[in-house]
Amino acid sequence: GNYWVVRPHEGLVQQSVEIHGITDTEIASAPDLDAILPELLAMLEHAVPVVHFWGIERPFLDAAVMARRGEHCLFPLIDTMAIEARFRQQDWRERLRGWLGLSRMSIRLAASRERYGLPLYGQHHAKLDALATAELFQAQVRHHFPPDTPVGELWM
Repeated sequence: GNYWVVRPHEGLVQQSVEIHGITDTEIASAPDLDAILPELLAMLEHAVPVVHFWGIERPFLDAAVMARRGEHCLFPLIDTMAIEARFRQQDWRERLRGWLGLSRMSIRLAASRERYGLPLYGQHHAKLDALATAELFQAQVRHHFPPDTPVGELWM
């Protein structure tokens, strides 16, 4: 798939640089989101995005499109974190941990991948996180859903 680094409206903060590894130098020549938005929206028209935690991804893109185009960018998506939360809640071991007052299992991306025996990747690089999320989704589907499950039953 395509991967773009785009220039944010505001400068980067140090915490963001430390987490994501994208620097001021890298974004200096990067286009604004508006330049790649037609291609991105065309891709979304024919696909259901898979993300790990819709609460970051959907509001971010919606706000960015609203700022540039004055309209919402709402679309169905599949959230691997929500899928993981659903099956963790159904797991008797997880319920027992709750009853005993123990901390719950993490549903963060790396911890979720570990439960399915998937390899550990470096964290918080958009391209690697996208690959890691896609692999997690494939493992979740293989483990929890029959092969004939309609995609409409998986999205939010």
